[in-house]
This record gives sequence, C-alpha cells and structure tokens, in this order.
Amino acid sequence: MDQANGRATPHSLRWWVPGDLDGFLGLGLDNLIQILLIVSLCRGVLGYPDPLIFGTILPAAGLSLVLGNVAYALQARRLDRADGRDDRTALPYGINTVSLFAYVFLVMLPVKLTALGQGLGAEAAVSLSWQAGLVACLGSGLIEAGGAFCAGLLRRWLPRAALLSTLAGIALGYIGLGFLLRTYTHPVVGLAVLAVILVAYYGQVQLPLPGGLLAVLVGIALAWSTGLIRVDAATWQANAAQVGLHLPRLQLEALWAGRDQLLPWLGVTVPMGLFNVLGSLQNLESAAAAGDDYPVRESLLINGIGSTAAALLGSCFPTTIYIGHPGWKGMGARLGYSWLNGLVMGLGCLLGLFGLVGQLVPVEAGMAIVLYIALVMAAQAFQATPERHAPAVVLGLLPGLAGWGSLLLKAGLRAGGAGSPANPFTTALLPPLQQADVWAAGAFALEQGQIVAAMLLAAMLVYVIEQRFRAAALCALVAAAGSWVGLLHAWRFTIADTALQPGWGTGAPWAMGYLVMAAVFLGASLAARERAPKA
Repeated sequence: MDQANGRATPHSLRWWVPGDLDGFLGLGLDNLIQILLIVSLCRGVLGYPDPLIFGTILPAAGLSLVLGNVAYALQARRLDRADGRDDRTALPYGINTVSLFAYVFLVMLPVKLTALGQGLGAEAAVSLSWQAGLVACLGSGLIEAGGAFCAGLLRRWLPRAALLSTLAGIALGYIGLGFLLRTYTHPVVGLAVLAVILVAYYGQVQLPLPGGLLAVLVGIALAWSTGLIRVDAATWQANAAQVGLHLPRLQLEALWAGRDQLLPWLGVTVPMGLFNVLGSLQNLESAAAAGDDYPVRESLLINGIGSTAAALLGSCFPTTIYIGHPGWKGMGARLGYSWLNGLVMGLGCLLGLFGLVGQLVPVEAGMAIVLYIALVMAAQAFQATPERHAPAVVLGLLPGLAGWGSLLLKAGLRAGGAGSPANPFTTALLPPLQQADVWAAGAFALEQGQIVAAMLLAAMLVYVIEQRFRAAALCALVAAAGSWVGLLHAWRFTIADTALQPGWGTGAPWAMGYLVMAAVFLGASLAARERAPKA
C-alpha cells in the first residue's frame, strides 16, 4: 500500500495471502467433486471408455478451468490496481453443477439410448452421445457470451420465479433426490458427511477446518473403515494406465458431425444457457454486495469463453461463476485461491490423475456438498422471489421432478427385462402402470421439453397472480405452438427409451390443451377489464 496516498501499488498487490489457502480448499473441493462426478457419470451412466474420458473430456474441462480462474484472478488484480485497493476477492469459477446433470441425463443419455435402439453399435452410440454433449456445451457457451450484451433485457423479460423454479426442479430431482437416495444406501458415510455439511453451512459452527474439507475427510475415513472403498489391483492398474500427459485438441470435426443434434436439444441448451447468464448475474450482484464490483459484460464474456473453449476442445460440461463469493471473501481469500484452483484442477485433468483420486475419494465422501448445492438452489427459488409468487415456484418445480421420475421408471423397466430388441418398450406397458396409479404417459410427456415447459407454466402463474392475463395467454400460446410442432411433450417409444417426436401436429393434444388455457386467460382479461372502475 502506498503510504503517501493510501493507494495500492503493484508491489502491494500480492498473488497469495494466507486466506487464499482456506479459499482454495473450499473452491478446489467444489471443483474436485464436479470432476469426480464427470468421471463417475461418464463411466457408470453413459458407459464412455476411459480414453475418451481421460484423453479428451477431462483435459478440455481442465483447460477451461485454467482459462477462467486465471482470467478472473487477473481481472481482480487489474481492478484493484485501478481502484487503489488490495482486498478484492476474485470471482469463484468452475464446472456448472446443474448443466453437468442436465446434459448427462437430458441430452447425452437419451441420445445414446436412442442410437442403440436404432441399431447402432455401442461405439457409434457413445460417439454420437459425446458429440451431442459438445454441441450442447458450445451452445451454452455462445449464449453465455451473447448474454453479456443483453443481460439487462433478459432480466426484464423472464420472471425470476419461472427461471429459479425450473432450475430448482432439476436440482431437487436429478441432484437432490438422486444423492439423497445414495446417502441412504450408504447411511453411515452419507449421513455423517451430511451432518458435517449442515453444521458447517447452516449451523455457522466454527470448525477446525473448512466445512467442505472436513466433511470429505470424515467421509473418506468412514468409507475406508466400513469397507465402502475396495481398491482392487485390476481397477487400480486401469486407472494408473490413464496417468500421463493428455493435451487437448480441437474437436471441430466432432462438433460438425454432431450438428444434427443441435435442433432436437434446443429445449435444454437454450434454457440452460439463459440460466447460466442470469445465475452469473446474481452472483455478480452478490459479489458487489460484499464490496467487490465487477463489470458485468467482461465477467460474463470470460464465463462464456470458458464454456466455448471447453466444447471446442472436447468437454461437454459448461463452466460458470459460482455462488459463494461473500464466503470466500470472509475467509480472507483474494487472488491466489482462484489461480491456484485453476492450476491444480487443470494439471490433475491434463495428467489423468482423477481416476486414481476417485478410487481414494469416493463420491459418497463428497456427495453431501452436491446435496447442499441442490438445497441452496431450491431454497433460493423461494427466497429470491416475491412471497406471493410461491405457488408459481412450486408449479415450476413439478416438470423437473416428473422428468426425474420418468428416468427412474424407465431404468426400472430396463432392469426388469424390458427395453431389448426382443422385448422393446411399447404402449402395452402403459395400461398396467396406469392401473397401479402410475401415469407414465403424463410423466413421459412432461419429460420432453421439461425445462421450457416448467418456465412457461411458472411464468403463466406469475402473470395470473399479477392479473396480467394477456401475458399469461401469450405464454400458453407459445406452449401451444411448441407442442404442435413436437418440441414440447410429443413423445414416442424407442426400443429402450422415450424420445421427442418433432413434426407438424405431433403434439396436437397438448397444443389444444394450451389453447384452451389461453382462451381462459383471455376471458379472465376481459372480465377484469369490465370490472375495472371507469375513469
């Protein structure tokens, strides 16, 4: 600090301060869990081979983490120098948790299952699924970058309840409930880790270590002591074989090959890109409230460039500005926690180390952190919206939960022997389920275009609550148009899955239903005008 004028000098702007260690342990742990989830989901759910995961996807994800974290550290340093400060905390940055789950379960897995159902071999189905993920990630990055120039317009146009409730529905189903079930499958580890997270983040108890780090250490100790971790020689050797330098390469050919996957998945890609833009805006506001103002356009561009770079190099998983900036600032973190997070995570990805790390640190040891993220997202949907919009938030939760339920239902059917060429999924499955009060046809309809449907339903109710009936009718008409051409709700069985059924008139029943809703809203608008006092 310049003693004469109290301004920061280049020499006083340190790249590392003691508080950066706590910040790095917290942010690095968040990113570690995301990377372990990528490995677990790509292996277990998608069936991707290790060379694709460790040779292409993770190196690209790692480089995107290096680019973004270093860029945000440099941004903070430059602004500190300009403002004469030395206490600015860089924006936290990493893999986007919700996009990770959304793209795996709503894009990549359906593409793979559909390809297998059409007779493609396993290798070709995996390749097509990965290409679809690349296209989705690229789309998200471009939307994030474009949102830097129209963020204000987006915030005025989209009701907050519609956006946050849709995000919360995905968080509750695919993240929250999914990991809660896993917690109760391994209760000794899962519940102990959950207790530490709840005490640390909600109980505000001073712990000897950062809450997330302590939770993972407790989880690792319990996992080893209860036999949840079993390191067999064959698996260790398979993971050790992935260790080595894996440099990312441009994947333009794969992106071009996946171009046909752009249109069918716009109902996932576009809303997720918008969520990332608006979520980043909220996190920028949170940083400003903590005393660190950052330029919106530049910050969003860095985020968009990070996601775009990830897709161009082979990763299917967008990046984002993380929540929690005030927490890192309160720990005393400044610049160092950011660039160190990028460096450590990036090197781990480039060197293929996370297969071995995943054997030593099971997902169960850190899944309570992801469950906590789901709780934060669901709670925020209510806390950050007007109280009278709460019913709209609840309505917006339901399509995501229905989509997750249909995912479980189809997995159960496949586990029971259905979904093979000899025993494909057919409409004959529906009547027995309906007799058991399982309305599978409705779940499958909500599953298709669930993100857009949730936004539109929640927006309709927001406008009804505000007595803006014409705006509600417009939302219903948009839903009707999307349904009519098969971008919403229209579905068909493949051999082992359900798929969107685009085409003229394929979603006619749902389109007619939304048209009736629009007529009701317009009728309510006329009735409200007649009741209004005459001037």
